[in-house]
Amino acid sequence: MQNSTDIKPLIVQGDRTLLLDVHNPGFEDARTDIAPFTELEKSPEHMHTYKITPLSLWNAASAGISADSIIQRLQKWSRFPIPENITFSIKDTISRFGKLVLQETDNSDKLLLIIHDKYIQAEIKARRTLKKYLVPHEEGFLINLVNRGTIKQELLQLGFPVKDMAPLLPGDPLDIELRKITTNGFPFIIRDYQKEAAETFCGDNRPGTGFGTVVLPCGAGKTIVGLKVMEILKTNTLILTTNVAAVHQWIDEIKDKTKIPPDEIGEYTGDKKDIKPVTVGTYQILTWRPDKESDFPHFSIFRKKNWGLIIYDEVHLLPAPVFRITAEIQALRRLGLTATLIREDGRESDVFSLVGPKRYDVPWKELETKGWIAEANCYEIRLDMDDDLKIEYAVADKRRKFRIASENPAKVEIAKQLIANHREDSILVIGQYLDQLKLLSEALKAPIITGKTPNPERERIYNDFRQGSVKVIVVSKVANFAIDLPDASVAIQVSGTFGSRQEEAQRLGRILRPKERNSYFYSLVTRYTTEEEFALNRQKFLTEQGYKYHIEVWE
Repeated sequence: MQNSTDIKPLIVQGDRTLLLDVHNPGFEDARTDIAPFTELEKSPEHMHTYKITPLSLWNAASAGISADSIIQRLQKWSRFPIPENITFSIKDTISRFGKLVLQETDNSDKLLLIIHDKYIQAEIKARRTLKKYLVPHEEGFLINLVNRGTIKQELLQLGFPVKDMAPLLPGDPLDIELRKITTNGFPFIIRDYQKEAAETFCGDNRPGTGFGTVVLPCGAGKTIVGLKVMEILKTNTLILTTNVAAVHQWIDEIKDKTKIPPDEIGEYTGDKKDIKPVTVGTYQILTWRPDKESDFPHFSIFRKKNWGLIIYDEVHLLPAPVFRITAEIQALRRLGLTATLIREDGRESDVFSLVGPKRYDVPWKELETKGWIAEANCYEIRLDMDDDLKIEYAVADKRRKFRIASENPAKVEIAKQLIANHREDSILVIGQYLDQLKLLSEALKAPIITGKTPNPERERIYNDFRQGSVKVIVVSKVANFAIDLPDASVAIQVSGTFGSRQEEAQRLGRILRPKERNSYFYSLVTRYTTEEEFALNRQKFLTEQGYKYHIEVWE
């Protein structure tokens, strides 16, 4: 009889799904091996389901993982022989990466799309939707420079990723040097993985490099990767991020850790419109327009300076209208920074084709093991609702059901108890609904930050929290993104955005900055309600990164 320890944890199925046995001793190592080329679909208690998709394979290929390596990893962990169609499909899909190549021509307004496979060339030529972009050429097609991004989008949708080897514009030069000692008097040492990420992205200015995404956990120093890229490229840089607080955070980091003169650093927000050799702005100001029929007036920032680099912070939140301008400015170096490639609008393929493929990532658990991010303990606490509330819940529609469960008043007392259990910690209480957050703020006697909180007051509360004069703050989803709260060690999530995996990642990331104490992430979920269903989906991201939820019932 076969020993249970000899049974491998993975089952590879003919429909490109992978089943991974959570209870198998090889589970964690297998999960680490398959994560770079799969997408997690389901993560219940016993068996996790992954999917191999074309985009997941092309991201792996762009990061240097070969088809043979993928097949070897599957064979290493698979309980049964790999179906032949899967082996063929992996090789065929990855072989498409590089069959279509964009290169420069003697005409500065034209690019050449080289296609060596005559069958692919014939298929593309027959597509009516592409005719307006393509001019037949003996080696493939000529395209107008302005259509560089659009054609990559269109072809990716057809299953043909384009390897963009056309040159990028250098932009105006700018002397950028990182400090050895910060202005605050601390030694500034770039970690090995941060340096490796920046160098992998830049690629010694070789064709086909200088654009793409770097995936690192919250708290792992994505900003430092951006600063290192700026030092390597030494060019005018536009940085776009999620909110004004994040803009100020970037500017503070640039001043603290680089020798760029302060008068060469500009802020482009609703409050200020300074365009300097290094400019930091928000996505919100870019996507503002007087009405739905008007153009976006602030898109002009992309043309007001000869930028050599654009950094998209939290690229998974890049607003859909900005994809239009990113399609037009394909000749610029562009760096996407993110903790997750998951987009709630499903536009991962647009990030791949317009910003660039994944160039570098490090698993969260690997950085945790090395002490670069805090060890996290994740708990889902399930609680009941009062009988009166159960009646209201029973007759409500689906959306109202979710809100009733999310705003369960019993969560207030549980939050109080959790805070009492963590008297020495700095604590974030995070939620979705303003009425609930105001109630919590009053009950906990804690300051509150929402989208309506003025920026000066918001930053004052954050600073008080960082300095330790305030130990608990209540925050809405405005604190999900790009906020550096290095001393936060406990997060209590009282409500969330339906099943947002992206949000779960960002909220956990608020407490992962390295510190002397471990971090705790509590998610309060009402039992026997739709909130349980959405909580399962949110947990997928943490499962992907190797974290486990401990589920407890609050009695």
